[in-house]
Amino acid sequence: MKLLSIFKYLLSSISYGVLFAVALLLLFPELNLTNKLFNKGETQIQPLSYAKAVSVASPAVVNIYSEEIETNPRYGRQPRQTTRLGSGVIMDSNGYILTNLHVIQNADLITVLLQSGQKHHAELIGFDHHTDLAVLKVDVANLPVIPQRHNQASLAGDIVLAIGNPFNLGQTVTQGIISATGRNGLSNTNYLEFLQMDAAINNGNSGGALINTNGTLVGINSRKFTPRSTSQSSIQGIYFAVPYQLAYKVMRKIIESGRVVRGWLGISANSYSMDKKGFVVESVTDNSPAKIAGIQTGDIIYQIADKSIISITQALDIIAETTPNTVLIFKVYRAGKPIVKEVKIIEFVN
Repeated sequence: MKLLSIFKYLLSSISYGVLFAVALLLLFPELNLTNKLFNKGETQIQPLSYAKAVSVASPAVVNIYSEEIETNPRYGRQPRQTTRLGSGVIMDSNGYILTNLHVIQNADLITVLLQSGQKHHAELIGFDHHTDLAVLKVDVANLPVIPQRHNQASLAGDIVLAIGNPFNLGQTVTQGIISATGRNGLSNTNYLEFLQMDAAINNGNSGGALINTNGTLVGINSRKFTPRSTSQSSIQGIYFAVPYQLAYKVMRKIIESGRVVRGWLGISANSYSMDKKGFVVESVTDNSPAKIAGIQTGDIIYQIADKSIISITQALDIIAETTPNTVLIFKVYRAGKPIVKEVKIIEFVN
C-alpha cells in the first residue's frame, strides 16, 4: 500500500507539473525552446548589408541635367539643344550642392532632380578647374544634407560606396575599396590629390557621393583613369574621387569669393633633403616671387612662415593656401649656410 501511495503521489505531481508548463507556454510562447534546441544548425546569419549607409546618404544625392544651346553651321546655324547627365551632393541646408565642373560646364540651364522627384533650377556659384569641382545653389529650404565629418580621413583598403545617376538609369550604388589616398591641400598635382578606388564611375556618376559604410561622405566622385596610350586602353577598376576635406575647402572658398584663389611662388622641386630637412629648389621661374626675392637653384628651403618643412607637398600647400600679396619668411640653406628671405606671394594664374 505504501508503494502505491508513493506512485499516486508522483503521478499527481507530474500531472500538475505538465499542466503548469502548458499554462506557461500558452501565456508566454517565447519560452518555447524546442526549435532553438533542435534546429541550431538551421540558424541563419544576417547577410552583410550596406543598406543603412545608403538610406542615410542617398536622399542628399541629386541628379543634374545641364542643357546647352549650340549653333552649328552645318545645320544652317539652327540652334541645337544638348543635355549632359551628372550627379551632385547637397552639402548644407542652404541649398549648396557640390558637383563636377565638367558636368555643368558651358551649361545654359541647370536642373536638379531630388530623390523625392522634385525638380529645381540651379544657379552656378563658382568652380575650380584644378579639382574639377563646381558649386550650385537651389532656392529651397529643408533639403536633406549628406552626413559629414570635418576630420574625415580615408585609408587604403576602406570599403566605399559610390552613389550617382549612371546613364540616367536613376540613383544607383556601386561598391569598392579605396586603392590609394590623395592629399587635402590646394596645390595642383593632378591625380595625386585624388582618392583612387575601384567603385565604378560611369557617365552620369560624376559629381555624386562617395561614402563609407556609415553613410558619411568621404569624397566627390570625379572620373575614371584616362589612358595615355592605346596600350593602356584595357585598364579597368581605376577611378578617382576628390577627398572630402579638399572638396569642402574648395566649396567654402567658392561660396566666399566665387572662385578658389591660390598663392604662387614660382619654383619647381622634386627632391627632399633628409639631412637638411627641407626641399631642394631645382628651378626658378623668371619674374616670379621666388626670383624677385633672390631664391636660387640649389637652395634648400627648410622653413616657411615658422613652419618646418616635412615634405615638398606640404610646402606647396602652405604657399597655395597663402593669401596673395602676403609676405612670408623663408629660411634657406645656401652652400650649407642658413639665410633668410622675404617673399611676397602673388596669385596663381592658370
